[in-house]
Amino acid sequence: MKKLLLVLLALVALPVLRAQSVSGPDGRLAVTVSVNGGVPTYQITYDGVVLLEPSPLGLKTDIGNYMEGMELTSSAQSPVEDSYSVPTIKSSAVHYKANKGVFTFSKGGKAVMEIIFQVSNNDVAFRYQVLSINRDTKVARVWEEATGYVFPEGTRGFLSTQMAPMSGFARTTPSYETPYVEYDKLGANGDGHGYVFPALFRVADKGWVLVSETGVNSNYCGSRLLGKADGSYVIGYPMEESYNGNGTVAPGITVPGFTPWRTVTVGRDLKPIAETTVTWDVVEPLYEPSIAYEGSKGSWSWIIKGDGSTVYPVQLQYIDFTAAMGWQTVLVDALWDTQIGRENMEKLAAYAKEKGVRLFVWYNSNGYWNDAPQGPRGIMNNIIARRKEMAWLRDLGVKGIKVDFFGSDKQVTMQLYEEILADANDFGLQCVFHGCTLPRGWERMYPNFASAEAVLASENLNFSQHRCDTEAQQAAMHPFIRNTVAAMDFGGSTLNKVYNVNNDLSRRGSRRRTSDVFALATAVLFQSPVQHFAMSPENLTDAPAWAVDFMKDVPTLWDEVRFLDGYPGKYAILARRSGDKWYIAGINAQEEPLEVKLDLSFMGSSAVTVYADDDALQGSCKQQNLKKDRSLKVRIPCNGGVVIM
Repeated sequence: MKKLLLVLLALVALPVLRAQSVSGPDGRLAVTVSVNGGVPTYQITYDGVVLLEPSPLGLKTDIGNYMEGMELTSSAQSPVEDSYSVPTIKSSAVHYKANKGVFTFSKGGKAVMEIIFQVSNNDVAFRYQVLSINRDTKVARVWEEATGYVFPEGTRGFLSTQMAPMSGFARTTPSYETPYVEYDKLGANGDGHGYVFPALFRVADKGWVLVSETGVNSNYCGSRLLGKADGSYVIGYPMEESYNGNGTVAPGITVPGFTPWRTVTVGRDLKPIAETTVTWDVVEPLYEPSIAYEGSKGSWSWIIKGDGSTVYPVQLQYIDFTAAMGWQTVLVDALWDTQIGRENMEKLAAYAKEKGVRLFVWYNSNGYWNDAPQGPRGIMNNIIARRKEMAWLRDLGVKGIKVDFFGSDKQVTMQLYEEILADANDFGLQCVFHGCTLPRGWERMYPNFASAEAVLASENLNFSQHRCDTEAQQAAMHPFIRNTVAAMDFGGSTLNKVYNVNNDLSRRGSRRRTSDVFALATAVLFQSPVQHFAMSPENLTDAPAWAVDFMKDVPTLWDEVRFLDGYPGKYAILARRSGDKWYIAGINAQEEPLEVKLDLSFMGSSAVTVYADDDALQGSCKQQNLKKDRSLKVRIPCNGGVVIM
């Protein structure tokens, strides 16, 4: 009787609220939070137009089911403002303004969960906080997340399928290496395993929505999107079979404790999508940088010349080539441990130093989760071996490491990423990841994180003629989806006509369908602070001098990005600023030439340098003056490009 009275008193003390809303600073983007039949929901509108219909929220944990039987019992709002600088992202200095709404949900008369929304002018970020249910409960496991995305009828999706676990090369998947495809029917699951983040949606003629997540570290797992029969999507946790079955699927958290941020970016056009910084706006640095990390450009032999090029004489050639280009680094790829050896690696590092060049060095992440045979193995997964190795690399003057073959989004894998990054920072090493997950706010969270693959990257152009045939289509996706939320180590911009050792059209190898100007354009379109371009020493004599000179000077660090025009999979035109110099880059994947008039009034000069293709994809470089209205008409043929400086 006494317990019943206490429960009744608690119910009286927690008033049930109706729907509550929080809007962005300019009032155009609004999120409405409510409870429907005990299920928490949220809805997103922009200028009063529904871009996301009422969609479920909630968690199911081992200490309580917070997906049903819930009541909204309080809400509070406050402004959020932050200025920060991260030189390795798309905009070096960011001023973030948003309104924060904290919504408290109760069950059985007790507050059990908060959902925190931060709404800026075009971005929604939200996360859960699981509250303590009693003084003895300190931890919880999250079995399931109800977070869903219900789109209006007529929505199209631009999605990349999640790869099957323990499949592909040496059972190393999933690794975010499938193409983006446009779907006119929602709710399917690709090849049966859902889709990876980020995901882009075209809501009829009403606007665009980009869905992703950020702030994932060792305290949680990475997530995916699972389609439902009704056409909606829901958050899915990693697949049990991944990582060879090691590690839990259900993340563990402390209590009280937070989940990562879910992000939703909206716009009437693609400008807010291409320019969003929400990935970094809502996270914080997890440690201080041990040194001032810098961007860099460099070369790598493997992309053109394969495994057999990771030998001492070829790496000497690439060091000389890199020095001739005025670049900073050479990536020594897989198998160096057996094909070069440690003694010769020390000689390579010393020779590179004489030339003003530093090395990035490849490692296999593997310990016990896949069959990837390339060495060095068994180092990056073990803290004792890893720190000893990193001390050796530091003493050699190595700039960074490239770690490959992760193949999992489980919490245990996220912990490995974090441990590698934190240890590498102790030794002043930057990190690039391949065969990996999507970075989720990592440039700001981990200051020595440089870049990650997590895309159908340039190696697939080498492996497959089909990928060469569709290169332009995929390249026109990335500025609006994959690369807009994180640095992307694509490893492209080759000036070879064919992917083989001597750039010999009479020999076997995938033929490039895109132009030289296209290659220059992707060096600007694809953002990554560390770039290892797919050029080879032969390009100094067999590629156009104007193209080589451009690649010598193109920046890898940018201060600002602007969307000019584009449509995913068809064409993309962006402007990036480095210091006081603007670079406008465009590519076209459509069969018909693209003709567009660009407003370049934001540029500081009316005199520009234009790299352009004719209809035969023969490129040229010329000086040109803008018209009085500071506009320029450009024509880009299929598989061609344009760059304006």
